[in-house]
Amino acid sequence: MKTMSEKNAKYQIDTDENRAFLEKIREGLLKFGHQFPSPGGGSYYLGDDGTPWKDRPRETWITSRMAHVYSLGTFLGHEGSEALVDAALNGLMGELHDAKNSGWYAGLKADGQILPDKQCYAHAFVILAASSATLAGRPGAKELLKEALIFYDSYFWNEEEGLSCDTWNTELTVLDDYRGLNANMHTVEAFLAAADVIPNDEYRVRAERIIDHVLGWASENDWRIPEHFSKDWIPDLECNKDRPDDQFKPYGATPGHGIEWARLVTQWALSVPAFEERTGVVGESHRQPAKYIEAAEKLYNRAVSDAWNADGAPGIVYTTDWEGKPVVHDRMHWTLAEAINTSAVLYRATGKEKYAADYAQFLQYLDEKVLDPVNGSWFHQLDRGNQVIGTVWPGKPDLYHALQATLIPYYEPSVSIAPAVKKGLRK
Repeated sequence: MKTMSEKNAKYQIDTDENRAFLEKIREGLLKFGHQFPSPGGGSYYLGDDGTPWKDRPRETWITSRMAHVYSLGTFLGHEGSEALVDAALNGLMGELHDAKNSGWYAGLKADGQILPDKQCYAHAFVILAASSATLAGRPGAKELLKEALIFYDSYFWNEEEGLSCDTWNTELTVLDDYRGLNANMHTVEAFLAAADVIPNDEYRVRAERIIDHVLGWASENDWRIPEHFSKDWIPDLECNKDRPDDQFKPYGATPGHGIEWARLVTQWALSVPAFEERTGVVGESHRQPAKYIEAAEKLYNRAVSDAWNADGAPGIVYTTDWEGKPVVHDRMHWTLAEAINTSAVLYRATGKEKYAADYAQFLQYLDEKVLDPVNGSWFHQLDRGNQVIGTVWPGKPDLYHALQATLIPYYEPSVSIAPAVKKGLRK
C-alpha cells in the first residue's frame, strides 16, 4: 500500500510520479479517440466509451481538434497517429470544405446536409490543425494552412479594430452583429501557433492586439472577462440571462475562460523576448512581458477565487454573475484542463509555490472525480455534486483540452505546444 506522501507525489509538479501519471493518462486518451474518422474524414462525435455517435453532426471544430491531437500523437510516437491526422485532413480538405463559397462549413449533419454559417471559432481551429499537421509533415497540411490563413484574413480579422468578428452566413454575404471573445481566444491560440510554425511574427503582433483589448475590458470589470459584445464591441453583460447554460454563449463570466486567457497571455508574454531578438522591435515600457504576466495572474486568481470550491464541493463552476456568485454550478472537463495548464505555466513563469499547490489540487480532483476508470477519457460534465451528467456535453466528443493538459505542464511555455513537443522542449 502506498503511503500518503507517495500518493500525493502523483499530483505534485516536477515529480517522477506526476510525470508518469500524466503519461498514463495521455496514452489512454490517444487510444480512446481512434474511432473518430468518418468515411469522409469529418470527425464523428464520440460517445461515453469512444464509439461514434453517427446520428450527430460531423463538425469542423471537432475535426480540427482531432487533427491537432493526433499531430501531437505523431511527435509522441503514438501508433496510428499519422493515419488519423490524414483522415481528419481529408475531412477538412474534402467534405467539410465549401468548394463553392470558400472556407469551411460549421459541419455536416448525419445525412450529409450542411450546418449553416461560417464560424470564426471553427476557422481558428482549422488554422491550429493545419499548423500542427504541417509540423508533422502530413500531405496537404501546408497548403491547408495557407488557405486557412488567407480565408481568415479576408473574412474574420479586422485590422482596424485589432479583433475578429464571429459569424458569416454560409454564402459570406451577411455578417452577424454578434461579437464574442471565445472565438478571439482561440484565434490567439491559432495565431501563436501559426507564428511559430510558418514562421510569421505578424500573427504574434495580432495576438498581442487582441490580448490588449481583453485585458482592458477585464481590468475595468474586476478581472471578470465580458464574453459577449455588440458589433461595435460594446459589452453585453446581460446576454443570455434567460439561458445561462448556453453551450457557446453562457450568461455572465466564464471562469474557465479567465483561466484559459491567463495561460495564453502568459504564453504570449514569454515569447516576447525571442520575438524582440528576431525582429529588433522592442516594446514600450508599459508593454513589457512582466506586466502581462502580472495581468495573467490577476485573471487566473480572480477566476479561481470565484469558481473553485465555490459551492462547498470541489470543482470549478461553469459560470458566475458579475459579482462572482455561481450561476451554473456544473463542472466542465475543459475548465479543469485549463486550470491544470495555467497553474503549471504560471508556476514556470513566476516560481510562486501557490501555483504549484493549485496544480496539485487540480490533479487530485482530476484523479478522484473526472477520470473515467471504466470507459476511459475524462467525464466532460459533472453536476454540483460531482455526478456525471450530459445536459451541455453528452459523451466525450474530442480530446483537445484533456490531452493538452497532459503536455503543457512539462513543455516550454514560450512556444506553442506542437512545436514544443516536436522539438522536445521539455521542462
